[in-house]
Amino acid sequence: MDLLAHLEAYVATVDESSFSRAAERLGIAQPLLSRRIKTLEAHFGGLLFDRSRRQVTTTEFGMLLLPYAQDVLDRAERLGQAARSARQAQVRAVGVPADCAPAALARVIRAGAERGITLGVRELPPEERVAGLADGSLAYALVRTAPEHAALRVPLGLASAPPSDGPEPTRGSRRRAVHLEDLRPRRSRATGGGLPAALPLLILTEDEVPYAYDRLVRSAARSGLPEGLIRSAGPAATALAETLAGRSMLLCAEPFARQHGAGWAPLADASLHRGYDVQGTRRQRGAVDVPDWLVAALAGAAGAASAVADPRRPGAAGEDVPARLAARG
Repeated sequence: MDLLAHLEAYVATVDESSFSRAAERLGIAQPLLSRRIKTLEAHFGGLLFDRSRRQVTTTEFGMLLLPYAQDVLDRAERLGQAARSARQAQVRAVGVPADCAPAALARVIRAGAERGITLGVRELPPEERVAGLADGSLAYALVRTAPEHAALRVPLGLASAPPSDGPEPTRGSRRRAVHLEDLRPRRSRATGGGLPAALPLLILTEDEVPYAYDRLVRSAARSGLPEGLIRSAGPAATALAETLAGRSMLLCAEPFARQHGAGWAPLADASLHRGYDVQGTRRQRGAVDVPDWLVAALAGAAGAASAVADPRRPGAAGEDVPARLAARG
């Protein structure tokens, strides 16, 4: 027996002094309401209503139980309200890369607030985001995966000192893609015919995941780059300072470079780009579903591009079209 539903039928009938009006108030059929009243009477062992008269009246037994029934329903309503408030107040931690722009993360938080969900973003290295999903300390996270298998792809490129002879192209304008072999030192008269020293290529923690780092090192070797050219960036602020001073290049996503005023050009080899899946924490019956609005918001924060062609463009089928996903709040 659904005790609350049966008590609701009982209290509504007392209030309305009519089975038909009580059923209409609860939005159920009158025969169903009558069955609930009879079931409740059998459960308590006494008649709640006197049906011998034209108008339904409450028995002494029914009047005795009425305040207790109302109290149960009131407590159930307060319990439901407390549960709803607790769900809305609970902060759901979201693991994100450390190089997301603050304004983009603000849009993630605002998107949750508009849906009554309190999100808290936590900047974590890739392995800590995976561990957070496993132990439940994170509700959702952007998880690194190979770009060819990922739902979201973030184009990586090389950040460099901004050009001194004119403005840097704005985001979204066409730029020549960089091949790693383009980074090989070239002989020039300025060096007396010798090879100039190649600028080191700095790698952020986000791109030091084993499979991604191994791909980059192998690709650099095939391109004939000097051994040891690829180095860990260490603190991002120091790496940016070295890059802006023209003493190094930094492997990063475009929004990170633009945010700090650096020049940027995409890598031609898409297998070296970042791949992400948005995953939910693990529970007994598998992973928690991630809402589409959160996927879109996190895609925008990471600077992701869609992994599929844009169907709105004629002839786009089969192209590698970066249809950018952006969270607009």
